[in-house]
Amino acid sequence: MSHSHAAQRSGWRKRWPLLKKILTYVFFVLVVVLLVSLARTLDWQEVLRTLRNYKAETLWMAGAAMLGSYVVYCFFDVLGKRYVRHALPVRQILPVTFVCYAFNLNLSAWVGGIALRYRLYSRLGLRPAQITRVFTLSLLTNWLGYMWLAGLIFAMGWITPPPEWEIGATALRLLGVVLMGVCLIYLGLCGFSKQRSWTIRRHAIELPSLRLALVQLLLGALNWGLMALVVYFMLSQKIAYPQVLGVLMISSIAGVVTHIPAGLGVIEAVFVALLSDQMSRGAIVGGLIGYRVVYFLIPLLFATLVYVLLEARAKKLRRNNRSDAPAA
Repeated sequence: MSHSHAAQRSGWRKRWPLLKKILTYVFFVLVVVLLVSLARTLDWQEVLRTLRNYKAETLWMAGAAMLGSYVVYCFFDVLGKRYVRHALPVRQILPVTFVCYAFNLNLSAWVGGIALRYRLYSRLGLRPAQITRVFTLSLLTNWLGYMWLAGLIFAMGWITPPPEWEIGATALRLLGVVLMGVCLIYLGLCGFSKQRSWTIRRHAIELPSLRLALVQLLLGALNWGLMALVVYFMLSQKIAYPQVLGVLMISSIAGVVTHIPAGLGVIEAVFVALLSDQMSRGAIVGGLIGYRVVYFLIPLLFATLVYVLLEARAKKLRRNNRSDAPAA
């Protein structure tokens, strides 16, 4: 029997990548169908009117929320400094993380989250193993904040799925409880586990302290909250903020599943599906286009300039870091 069970498990492991690929393609096709349907029924004149009618006050508030979000995200890697205990100064960490986040949002995690992080940090003197641990902690911080915030929203019933969605309100609440439970388990391990480190495929994994884990949860949730605040302002505050936050949580997962950079079109489709009974489709899409300009494109322009400066100064900064190492 044990041999039979082992063979079954081995068979599932072999079939799972193919099944995962099929499910991803099916989801992608459904999203494309939804986007085509949306584009055909959209009043594009209303979209343009929405973009033209933004007040300066709205744009300033959205810009402030965007700036706050980027500042919070930059401190993800400052947490990584404490976790890894490397010697790079914070003044070098912040611009690197800003560049990586902006490129990550616009060009995918492989470009911004991974490739640029390894290039810039290695040029500043960090070893690959240290960069991997910094990146892992940053990734975990982001999704811990997501799970806690999304779990709270779903469990409280702030989002009601449309009748045509297969997942119902009860299932969504249950999912929220599960997400919050995962966060509590993580905090429990960080606070009370006697075994603090493991080695998986020659990679050392070390649990952070409970205090660091709590800061992770707080920073991750704050970043998602500020991101939703940008959307809230760009929708002219016509939708309740908790509802905007909840829809952003759902649409972000949809964007990750489809592997489309910046979730282009996916976020719009989910927002229209969930909020079209409260705002016109044109106003929603116009607001989300404004959100993309404020939160994605403008930071990308500045990040490109910062990246050029980092590349130009990398050798000098690395020499300075080496000369400061004995004192550190």
